[in-house]
Amino acid sequence: MSRFVSKQKLLVGVLVISSLGIGYAMGAQPRMDAALALLQNARAEFEAAVPNKGGHRERVDRAIVQVRERIAFAATH
Repeated sequence: MSRFVSKQKLLVGVLVISSLGIGYAMGAQPRMDAALALLQNARAEFEAAVPNKGGHRERVDRAIVQVRERIAFAATH
């Protein structure tokens, strides 16, 4: 009987680990994370640049917010 319990525990462990891996794969957003990093770098460049950029800093800020919103949305759906 104890051998059966060990197999059962092993099966449960494999199922738990598999479901975590699948959940991570579905929730991972490597391209969105890369886009966010690029936008943050662009924002830093705008900050270091001459002040008058015709509203582009604000557009980059809005894009950063939107990408973060999309990442959060994807993580919950």
